[in-house]
Amino acid sequence: MEENYAVCDETMGDICISDEVVANVAVIAAGEVEGVSSIVGCGKPNELKNMVGIKSHTKDLRVEVCEKTVSVDMAIVVKYGYSLPTVGKAVQERVTSSIENMTGLEVSDVNVRIAGVDVK
Repeated sequence: MEENYAVCDETMGDICISDEVVANVAVIAAGEVEGVSSIVGCGKPNELKNMVGIKSHTKDLRVEVCEKTVSVDMAIVVKYGYSLPTVGKAVQERVTSSIENMTGLEVSDVNVRIAGVDVK
């Protein structure tokens, strides 16, 4: 993922937020949703919190920040027995809320691809 930064204008100076940080927020938020077994390329949700700041875990996630707007594409694996559309929608809502609350950026879209079902 190429390093880009969102800039928040402040009266005391600029605050820059890298795309990588926004991607980390998206991965952690998605992993907190009930029914998510894993984020493709990122592992199990309980492993995600230990990975904050490690760049390699977001390689299969696309986050694009254009000025103050964010677009996210991600793939998840859902636990067997959960409603796929319900889990997908919950991931969209959680990722949007987390990014907007933590960064102050506006999320234009969160595209979630259900890549598989975990039957374990």
